[in-house]
Amino acid sequence: MQTSLQGRADKAKSDKRHRFRHLFGLLTVFFLGDCWRYVRKGAASGVDRGTAEAYGQQLSGNVHHLVERVKRGAYRAKLVLRRWIPKGDGKRRPLGLPALEDKLLQTAVSRILCTIYEEDFLPTSYGYRPNRSAKEAVGHLRQELQRGRYGYVVEAEIMGFFDNIDHQWMTRMLEQRIDDVPFLRLIKKWLKAGILEEDGQVLHPVTGTPQGGIVSPILANVSLHYVLDLWWDKVVRKESKGAISLWRYADDFVCLFQYKEDAERFFAVLPQRLSKFNLTLAQDKTRIIRFSRFQRGTSFDFLGFTFRWEESRKGNKVIKCRTSRKKFRGSIVNFTAWCRTHRSVPLRQLFRDLNAKLRGYDNYDGVRGNYDSVHAFFIRATTILWKWMNRRSQKRSYTWQQFEKLLKQYRIARPRITDAPQTPPVLSFAFR
Repeated sequence: MQTSLQGRADKAKSDKRHRFRHLFGLLTVFFLGDCWRYVRKGAASGVDRGTAEAYGQQLSGNVHHLVERVKRGAYRAKLVLRRWIPKGDGKRRPLGLPALEDKLLQTAVSRILCTIYEEDFLPTSYGYRPNRSAKEAVGHLRQELQRGRYGYVVEAEIMGFFDNIDHQWMTRMLEQRIDDVPFLRLIKKWLKAGILEEDGQVLHPVTGTPQGGIVSPILANVSLHYVLDLWWDKVVRKESKGAISLWRYADDFVCLFQYKEDAERFFAVLPQRLSKFNLTLAQDKTRIIRFSRFQRGTSFDFLGFTFRWEESRKGNKVIKCRTSRKKFRGSIVNFTAWCRTHRSVPLRQLFRDLNAKLRGYDNYDGVRGNYDSVHAFFIRATTILWKWMNRRSQKRSYTWQQFEKLLKQYRIARPRITDAPQTPPVLSFAFR
């Protein structure tokens, strides 16, 4: 970390009320040049159709010109190109694609914001943070449920969170830590940037930040830090009689309670808390359930896994994590689409890409106790691939026995558990 950023990180840690100035001055040619290595070079282009290869050929001059425009106030955020990505449930989610220079500048601003707010974020926030992952959140939540005294779970998700972030509230939250008008004005330019839809229509939203923008994740975490995390730590925890715990990944979160009355009180006031910031709960994904080792047949989903109490081989009650049905079906649909479009690829490249996909699936879903789901995906995936490889030509190409020999020849990655023992985080507010 650069000395200037490290100094601000130390100040943010030592003084929780300090408001930072002179952040705009950090956006220098040297700093943006260093941020270039964090920009994804193979990412899709925005409205400018600019490529990282072309921009990098004249990197020094391009960065000098960008910084000069930013400093004299001539910089204007370009339209954000919106693409719609299919989801497993048949719906689509929006993905924003900023222009290349906007990506570079947003990367620099994100690094500055992360330096400050990483000292403020609570340990139960896992989404879009350095050295934290969704799989880590799943592992720690599993340990907390196994060891804790919880009997009730509130699972919740905020409806269209990225599209409904209130700009005025967002500015007020940033001002709690930042006292730099030009720096905040730069962030507002991205919040107000127009969106170019696939049909050519230009939208000018009054709320939200484009999902997929470089600066969007840190802004989302700052928003939910004030909306949910601090409220939970300062208010909900003090009003609860038993053990409680919050686990959040972006706008998806679960809350654990020891007593029913604490869970019901929180469930009743949560919509009111969110409405204060013009946010609403997704009713179909929000509920309160009895979840205890003494209650059979109950489960809940979080980050693609289904959590439930089951008996181990020794007869002990343990928390098991299985790939959720929704995620499993979505993975099969996506894999089928991949096979359809890649069936004519040369075999060496096809199986190299297949191995990467199988390893990626195992790296996330290969948690202890989930081997049956991982193995089931492997069987379904290879069966689907065999089907589509037999459609490479007009006549059948492989019998199943021939296909199995092909899998051995290219050393296809077998299903495996990739979960490593994790040390649970220290949660100072887990118990009263």
